[in-house]
Amino acid sequence: VKGKQHSYSSLLFSFHLVRFMMQMACEVTPSVLDPLFQYIDGNQDKYVQRLKKWVAIESESSNSQSWKEVEKMLNVTAGQIRDLGGSVELASVGSQEMPSGESIPLPPVILAEFKKDPTKPTLCVYGHVDVQPAKKEDGWVTDPYNLTEVNGNLYGRGATDNKGPVLAWLHAVETYQALKQEIPVNIKFIIEGMEEVGSDGLETLIRQRNESFFSDVDYIVISDNVWVSRKPALTYGTRGNCYFCVEVEGPKLDLHSGVFGGSVHEPMTDLIALLGSLIEPSGRILIPGINEAVASLTEEEKKLYKGIEFDLEEQKKDMGIPRFLHDSKEEILMSRWRYPSLSIHGIEGDFSDPGLKTVIPRKVIGKFSIRQVPNMDPPVVERQVKEYLQGIFDKHKSPNKLKITMIVGARPWVADLMDPQYVAGRRAIKTVFRVDPDMIREGSTIPIAQTFQEVTGKSVMMLPIGGNDDAEHSQNEKISRFNYIQGTKLFAAYFYELSQLKH
Repeated sequence: VKGKQHSYSSLLFSFHLVRFMMQMACEVTPSVLDPLFQYIDGNQDKYVQRLKKWVAIESESSNSQSWKEVEKMLNVTAGQIRDLGGSVELASVGSQEMPSGESIPLPPVILAEFKKDPTKPTLCVYGHVDVQPAKKEDGWVTDPYNLTEVNGNLYGRGATDNKGPVLAWLHAVETYQALKQEIPVNIKFIIEGMEEVGSDGLETLIRQRNESFFSDVDYIVISDNVWVSRKPALTYGTRGNCYFCVEVEGPKLDLHSGVFGGSVHEPMTDLIALLGSLIEPSGRILIPGINEAVASLTEEEKKLYKGIEFDLEEQKKDMGIPRFLHDSKEEILMSRWRYPSLSIHGIEGDFSDPGLKTVIPRKVIGKFSIRQVPNMDPPVVERQVKEYLQGIFDKHKSPNKLKITMIVGARPWVADLMDPQYVAGRRAIKTVFRVDPDMIREGSTIPIAQTFQEVTGKSVMMLPIGGNDDAEHSQNEKISRFNYIQGTKLFAAYFYELSQLKH
């Protein structure tokens, strides 16, 4: 069965490859790239096997007991960079104090570079090799830590987020070296193992090394997101995130609802009223000042949405929903990318037991977040939220105690589409995939992009190779063999296109 499955997968990849080769007949690939692409095609099985070894390392960063596996993964990555001739520093980023009072060192960050030529531009590639937790019983069809190929897709935790793309960058470097071609740009890597839990210590390290490691960097590229459809894309923006906890505390102990119901101000009733005051059914945020702060939509930006490939019916089917909040493709994409959204994530309290528990909980905590966009600023949003909810609470004249805490305040990021790096990215995508990329934003938050841009002042771009259906963070995460191999070609072509820019 495995042999048949592998044969089918290879056949499917070959079909895609032949189709793209036919499309390439009318295009011209720079001759320097032809042997590189041929080498990558000829070594695809080796690349898949490497990814299999990486996926097998259970580098879950959410649990400190798994940090030894995270460090193992970082050491394997560092070893592969050294095998390619790169110099590697495993930089310390401090420690984390545990609830027990014990202080545990955080996994280090890889700072690596290859031989430099001062006449060439320098590219720094960011990636991470930690993963989200995964268990077979969560609903995975395959073992999440045993990379399994099914119908041309490579299933495994970290396959697309972010081990596959990190390996593809290393394979692009290896390809130039194997063919004894000089890499046309200087290469640096910064690779971490705590991205999935907030990148503890990374911003401090970037600030500390800004005048050393990053001093000669011209471009920073991130491949930690996915396309919005089956069409290749370049990402030029992400939303930020302000995450809030709203705590309402009442009596000193839980109460029997039959005895006390109707005679006390219940914390849950107060909390539901507060959460219900945040947003309309249409999705419009009701907090004054939030919508007014959004950057105006220009005609140039509006045009970017028209050509983006996005199938509404297919999206609804994949998500299992009858309709969206909006009717047009443009409205839906804008609501995901360039307008703020507010999501209520849950309520905590002493009422989690199954069955018909009739307690009045003494304290409840509601959780919600606001995805930010330019020109929103976390401290301002924090003030607006606290003033608004306090005003709502005061009107209820409840004797209960209200506490509002913002526990995350990540800013949005938007790049300049006229930046030379985006020119090189578009050219590389056109060379490999024979289409112009969709120019997209990311609705989620990737704080490292804003950090790089703000701290280093360097050009930052996101160059994804993952598919829109890769299910990162979810069950059955995968990357297609096609995207993995073509993505390796894309990175090799990107090195070349960067070198062709005027500096």
